[in-house]
This record gives sequence, structure tokens and C-alpha cells, in this order.
Amino acid sequence: MPLLLNTSSALCLFQLSRSLSSPRPRLCLPPSFARRFPHSSLPSLRVYPSFRTQASAATITMGDAPDAGMDAVQRRLMFEDECILVDESDNIVGHESKYNCHLWEKILTGKMLHRAFSVFLFNTKYELLLQQRSATKVTFPLVWTNTCCSHPLYRESELIVENHLGVRNAAQRKLLDELGIPAEDVPVDQFTPLGRMLYKAPSDGKWGEHELDYLLFIVRDVNVHPNPDEVAGAKYVNRDQLKELLQKADAGEVKLSPWFRLVVENFLFKWWDHVEKGSLKEVSDMETIHKL
Repeated sequence: MPLLLNTSSALCLFQLSRSLSSPRPRLCLPPSFARRFPHSSLPSLRVYPSFRTQASAATITMGDAPDAGMDAVQRRLMFEDECILVDESDNIVGHESKYNCHLWEKILTGKMLHRAFSVFLFNTKYELLLQQRSATKVTFPLVWTNTCCSHPLYRESELIVENHLGVRNAAQRKLLDELGIPAEDVPVDQFTPLGRMLYKAPSDGKWGEHELDYLLFIVRDVNVHPNPDEVAGAKYVNRDQLKELLQKADAGEVKLSPWFRLVVENFLFKWWDHVEKGSLKEVSDMETIHKL
């Protein structure tokens, strides 16, 4: 049975349907409601593209949302987070949603290269903390990888260039989000940036990565409380245990993220020596961008 609406409400629903067809939907309210309840007085609201309206008849029908199977938390992050677009020299050229930055068809245009970071956290026994990405991750679900991998966002605190502070701030934020490690346990001045690498990797045909990745090392004893929306498992490994994990990956028994594999094959074991010696700054090279 058609739902009869007044003119104001019908117009609102038409505007809402147009909004929901975009990757970043907005909530539309009738003018009378908006006048009575100013935006500042409303609680934070989330709207997901789960229905459409036929404006000509002002009749609501249910429809399938794009990527309807996507986990709600990952959907929010995909549409709300704005990644920092860069050129191959790491100059900022714009910003784009995490969603668009990870669509393989858009990556192939060459316009979605974005800034990222990879944290390698060691305890004082010089064991490396690894995580297994959650099953609900859009890209590379259930693969084992380094401690934390994510993106600085297009926001003031994470755009700071001096001493790579923006990337360090982002790393601190995501260690809390993913592994429950509070900021005071990983002070930003304790991260040592060792290098940058540029890589491209498909995930499943629809999704992938094209990143300019900052490699951040830190030695701290921390308590880990993984967020199940982000992390399926976590464990510390020594060098020999990591080599065993690599052998299992080669045999197809486990999966490793492509960026972690690149770091392992090109840098990790020689840098591990400096972790143990306390001489990481000796091998830091933030001038070179390694194209792998």
C-alpha cells in the first residue's frame, strides 16, 4: 500500500534517496523538524544506503545497498575515513574516501595512491607482535601481518609533516583502535620511522592496495586487548618463529599480507639486529622511497 506523504516530507525523501545513492550518505530532515531541532542539538546519526524512494509517487520500496554484505563497522570506516592522496614523491595531491582508494578498478586509474603506515612493535625481549586481520576486513581478511597497518587520515593532526608527526599520531590512534593499546603506552616520540616504500597489490579482484607506506618501529612492553572488529588474533614471534611462519605461508598453510612480505624480504631481519642493539636511528632513511 502506498505511503502518503505531505509535500515537505516527500521532497525530503527524494533528497534522501539521492544522498543514499552516493558513497557518503547524508540525513535529510523536513524543514519544520530542522527549525525545531537545530543540528547542534541532535545526537550523532548514521545512515546506510538500504532503501530508495520513487519520488514521483512518494512510495518507499526496499532495495539492495551497494556492498550489502559489508560489515557495518567496516562500512562506516570505508565511507567516513578520508585517506591522503599523494604522488610518487609523497606530495599531497588531494583526499578520497577509503572506499574509493581501495577499489581495484579505481586503483588501476593511477589516481588512488595514498599514504599509509605499518607499525612493527617489539617487546623488550625483542619479539615482534603480529596480528591476524579480522574476517570482516574488506581487504586481505584473515591474513597475518605486522603489528598494525592503516592510514593517516585527512585531518589536521595527521597531516603534520614535521618529524613525520602526522603519521606517528595516526599510528598511536590505530594501535588503540585495533589492539587496545592506550596512547600513554606508545608515546609518539618513541616511534622510529625507518623508511618508506611504494607498492601495489590486488586483494580479491574487487579490492586492493596502492600505498606509500611509512615503516615505523617501536620497542615497548604493552598490554594487548584486540578489537574483534579489526583483529582475529595476535601473537609475539622471535626470528625463528617468524621464519617458520614464512615457511607455512610458502606451503599455503597461512596467508601473509603483501606489504608485510615485502618488508620481511627486503628489510626486516637486518633491521631486527638494530632493534636488539638499540641503534635503529643508524638505519633510518626517510629520503628514499623504495618502489617495490
